[in-house]
Amino acid sequence: MYAAFENAFLTDDGGWKRRDPPTDAQIQCLDASNEVPERIFCGTFGDGLYRSVDSGETWEHVDVATNVMSLTVDPHDPDEVWLGTEPSAVYHSTDGGETWAEKPGLTELPSASEWYFPPRPDTHHTRWIAVDPEDPEHLYVGIEAGALVQTHDKGETWEDRVSTARLDNHTLATHPDAPDRAYSAAGDGYAETHDKGETWTYPQDGLKHRYVWSIAVDSADPDTVLVSSASGARRAHASSNPESYVYRRDNGGTWQQCLEGLPGPDGMIRPVLAAGAAHEFYALTNRGLYRSSDSGEHWHDLGIEWDESLTTQRPRGFACIK
Repeated sequence: MYAAFENAFLTDDGGWKRRDPPTDAQIQCLDASNEVPERIFCGTFGDGLYRSVDSGETWEHVDVATNVMSLTVDPHDPDEVWLGTEPSAVYHSTDGGETWAEKPGLTELPSASEWYFPPRPDTHHTRWIAVDPEDPEHLYVGIEAGALVQTHDKGETWEDRVSTARLDNHTLATHPDAPDRAYSAAGDGYAETHDKGETWTYPQDGLKHRYVWSIAVDSADPDTVLVSSASGARRAHASSNPESYVYRRDNGGTWQQCLEGLPGPDGMIRPVLAAGAAHEFYALTNRGLYRSSDSGEHWHDLGIEWDESLTTQRPRGFACIK
C-alpha cells in the first residue's frame, strides 16, 4: 500500500515507512495496480509526473505535463493509465507510462467557458478520472470546477455534462458488481447514477456536512458507501483549525456519522478514503492512518510513527494494493 501527502510519501512492505518524495514539488495524486504493485505513478503540481518501478525506492521523471492533478490505472489493463492536468486536459498511456498522448477536444465542450477553480479562477483542472468497470471505452471525468463529462470511446470524443450531474466533482467511484452505477463526492454535495451517467440523484438525508471530498465503496457491497466531508472548503482543507467528518450510507438508507476511533472531527483535515477487502476501509488523515474492518463503524490507528510535520499536511492519495 502507498500513501501520499503534499510533501511526504509512505509505503507498506510488511511495515509502514516514510520515504523521500520524488520531488520537492507538491504531490497531488498517486495510483498503482494490484497486477503490477511495484509500479507507482505520482503526480505533482509544478514538476509533472513521476514513476517508480520498485515500490518507491527510486523514481524517474516522465515528460508529459507540468501540473498533474489526477491519475487512474485502468482496472482492465494495468498498462493503460489515465492522467488529468491543470489546465484541464486528459492524457492516455497504453505502455505503462512510457509514452503519453493527449485526448483532444475536452475544452471544446460547450460548458468549458463556465469551468473555473475558485482559488485560481482563471483556470480549472481534471480532478478525477474513473473507468467504467464493464466498459473500458467509457470514462467519467470530473472537472474542478464546472462539470462531470464522459467519453464512450477512450477520449476520441467527449460528451458534455448532463443537467443533473454535480459541478464540483472531487472524487468519482465505480463498482464491478454494479456496473451501471457511479458515485461522486463533490463540493456541491454527494451524487450517484444508476444509468451510467445519464441521470444523477442526490441521496443526502443525514449528510449534514455537504462539502464532500473523498469516497470509497465496499469492495463486497456496492450499497455501502463512505465519504469524507466538511461544512465547506475552508474547514476541509485548512492546515489550522480544520474540521472534517466521515459518513456511511448502507442499503439506500440515511447517512450516519462514523467517527469512532478517528482523530476528529476537530483538527482533522478531510481524510482520503480507500476500500480494501470485504467491509474493510482505510482513512488517511493528517493525524495517522486508520483502518476499519466493519464498514466504518469502528476505526483503529495502524500505529505508524507519525512525524509532526504531517499534522498540517493534506492527505493526497492512498493506493490500497490488495
